[in-house]
Amino acid sequence: MKTLFMAPTRNGVGLSSTSLGLMRALERQGLKVAFVKPIAQTHETATDDSVHFARALAHAATPEPIALAAAEEALSHGAEEDLMEQVIALAREAVLGGADVLLAEGLALNERNVYAGALNAALARNLEADTVLVSSLSGVTAAVLADELEIAAQAYRRSDGGGLAGYVLNFAPVELDFGTLMAELRARSRVLSSGELPLLGVVSVSPALAAPRTLDVARYLGAEVVNEGDARTRRVTSTVVTARTVPKMASLFAPGALVVTPGDREDVVMAASLMHLSGVPLAGLMFTSGSAPEESIERLCRAALTSNLPVLRVPTNSFHTASNLSRMDPRVPHDDTDRMERMLDFIADRLDTVPLGARLRLPQEPGERRLPPSAFRYELIQRARAANKRIVLPEGDEPRTVRAAIRCVEKGIARPVLLAQPEQVRQVAEGQGLHLPEGLEILNPDRIRAHYVEPMVELRRHKGLTAPQAEAQLEDTVVLGTMMLALGEVDGLVSGAVHTTANTVRPAMQLIKTAPGSSLVSSVFFMLMPEQVLVYGDAAINPNPGAQELAEIAIQSAESARAFGIPVRVAMLSYSTGESGSGEDVEKVKEATRLVRERRPDLLVDGPLQYDAASVLSVGQQKAPNSPVAGRATVFIFPDLNTGNTTYKAVQRSAGVVAVGPMLQGLRKPVNDLSRGALVDDIVYTIALTAIQATQGEAR
Repeated sequence: MKTLFMAPTRNGVGLSSTSLGLMRALERQGLKVAFVKPIAQTHETATDDSVHFARALAHAATPEPIALAAAEEALSHGAEEDLMEQVIALAREAVLGGADVLLAEGLALNERNVYAGALNAALARNLEADTVLVSSLSGVTAAVLADELEIAAQAYRRSDGGGLAGYVLNFAPVELDFGTLMAELRARSRVLSSGELPLLGVVSVSPALAAPRTLDVARYLGAEVVNEGDARTRRVTSTVVTARTVPKMASLFAPGALVVTPGDREDVVMAASLMHLSGVPLAGLMFTSGSAPEESIERLCRAALTSNLPVLRVPTNSFHTASNLSRMDPRVPHDDTDRMERMLDFIADRLDTVPLGARLRLPQEPGERRLPPSAFRYELIQRARAANKRIVLPEGDEPRTVRAAIRCVEKGIARPVLLAQPEQVRQVAEGQGLHLPEGLEILNPDRIRAHYVEPMVELRRHKGLTAPQAEAQLEDTVVLGTMMLALGEVDGLVSGAVHTTANTVRPAMQLIKTAPGSSLVSSVFFMLMPEQVLVYGDAAINPNPGAQELAEIAIQSAESARAFGIPVRVAMLSYSTGESGSGEDVEKVKEATRLVRERRPDLLVDGPLQYDAASVLSVGQQKAPNSPVAGRATVFIFPDLNTGNTTYKAVQRSAGVVAVGPMLQGLRKPVNDLSRGALVDDIVYTIALTAIQATQGEAR
C-alpha cells in the first residue's frame, strides 16, 4: 500500500476539495482509497469538512482526526513523537478494511497556525508518504509560484531523493495561457524542469461550483425566511441590488439572481414576481431594512410570494446586506452534498493520475478487478463517448430530459435526438437558464410522422394494422421514436420520465421484438454500493416468472454484468438457503438454478440463497460453506417482481445508494425505461448505458 500526503503551499489553495477530488480520480482507476485527516483543521467541535465529505460521498471509513487543541498542546510540550504515534495509529485505523492507497490530508495554512508547515512535513515523513503539493494561480506571478513550489519541494523531499508525487494548480483563470505559464515555471524551478515534481492537473475557476444555495445565504445573513419555496435547491449565481429603475435592471433578473431590495420598492417586487411567474428561476427575493411590501402589493403578488420562490428578510439596509454577501464563507456546507459531488467530479476530470502510476500498487492479474461506483460511472461515460451513438428521447420537451440531452452533447456522451416542437424545447431551456448547444438535434414530430406510416404498416401487417391506425399510433412520440429505432435511424431509445414502463416497453415489444435466443424482456439495476457495483434483476418487468423465465433472466443479467466489467457470481435468491426450506416458491428457484447450470456451465451460480447468505461472507460461509457464490455474489436474481422492486427501492432509499437503471435486456435493439422520479444524472447515465448496449448489439 502507498500513502499520498496532500500538502498546501500557502493559504487558500483549495486543499480539501483537491484531496477528495484526487481520491475520486484514483477510485476511477479501480483503486481502493482510504482517507485520513490526521489532525483537525480547527477548534470547532463540528466534523472537519474533508472528513465529513469523505464519509458522505466516498463512503470511506474515515476515523476522527486528533483534536487540534490536543495536537497544539503536544507540540507546545515538546511531545511531537507522542503525537506522531497517535497519527500512525490513526492511519492504520483508516486502512483496517484494506486499501491500495492511503490519502492523508495535511493542515491548511492560515495566519494562526504558523507551525502547520513544519508539522505537515513531519506528518508526511512519519507516514512514509509521497507528497502532492497543492497550490493556486490566484493572485500570484509565475516567478513567485516557481519559488513557492521549489521551497515546498525541499521541505518534503526525502533523503533518498524521493518523497515528491506531483503538484496541482487550482483557481486557474479561464483565459490562462498554459504553455507560457509552464515555460516560465520550468525556466525558474529545477524541481519542475527535471520532472521530479510532475504536474497532476490544472483546475480552472468555475463560478457555477461556487454558487451557494439560497438557504445558505439565509443562514449566513441570519435572514428571516418569509417563504422557503425552493431555497434548498436554488443557487445564487448573481446578486441584483436595486438602485435603479426596473427598466434599467430588467436584464439582470436572470436565472439564479438574488434580488435584494427594500420592501417598499413596489416596482421591483412586482417585476420579480412577474419574472418568477413567467418561468425564470430566480434564486430568491430578499427584503432589506426589515421591510415588507404594502398589503395591497403583497396581495397582488401573492401567487409568486407564496409559491416556490424563496423570499427572505434581513434587518440591514441594501448596502450593508450587499457588503455582507461579498464576505460570505466560500466553504461548502456539510448538507450541500450535491455541490460537493459536482465539485469533486469537476476536479477529478482535470487530474491526471498517470504520473502517479509507478508509485501506486495497481490491481494485478490474475485476480479480480474491483469496480467501485466512481470507477463504474467513469468507465460508463468513457465507453459511451467512444460508442458515439444516436439516442432518441421521445419526451423531448420534458425539462429534465432537455437538461440531460444538453449535458450529453457538451460532454460528448452521445448524440441525443429530442422529439418535440423546437420552439417548446427552446422555451424549456431558457426557463432553466440553459443554452441549447449547436450539436443538439431536435426533430418536430409533426414534420416526420408521415415518413413512418408505411413502414409501420409493413411491420404490423400480420396484425391487420391499417395506415390510419398507424398514423394515430404515431401521434405518441414513444411509438414514433421506436419506429426510428426499428428502421435503424437511431441506435437506442430512452423514455419514461413522464411515461409508464408499459408505455415505453409495449411499442418495443411490438416493433423491435426480442433478440435472437431471447424469449423475454427483463431488466437490471446497477446498484452503486459504497465499495462495489451490484446487479439486481429483475426489478421492473416480469411479475411472476416461472423457472424457465427465471433462468433466462439470470443468464441475461450475468451477461449484462460481464459486459460492464462486473465479476459474475450469480445468486438465485429465495427465503431459504440450500435445502433448509421447501415449498413451491423454493422449488421454482432450485429448478431455475439447475437450468442455468445446464445452459451455461461457464457461469458461477448458486441457489436458492437468502440475501444475507449471498451478500455477507460470514453468513455465507456458515449457511452454504461449499458455495462458490455465497457471501460474494455480484448478480442478485429475485424470484419475482414484488421482491425485486421492493428490495431495490428499500436499498436505494434507506442506504442512500444510487440505482442506475432499469436497463432492459433481451430486446433486439436497446430501449431503456426511466423512473418517473428520475434525476438529470439518472437520465444521463441511462443514455450512456443505452449507447454501450447499442455497441454490444452490433458486436453480437
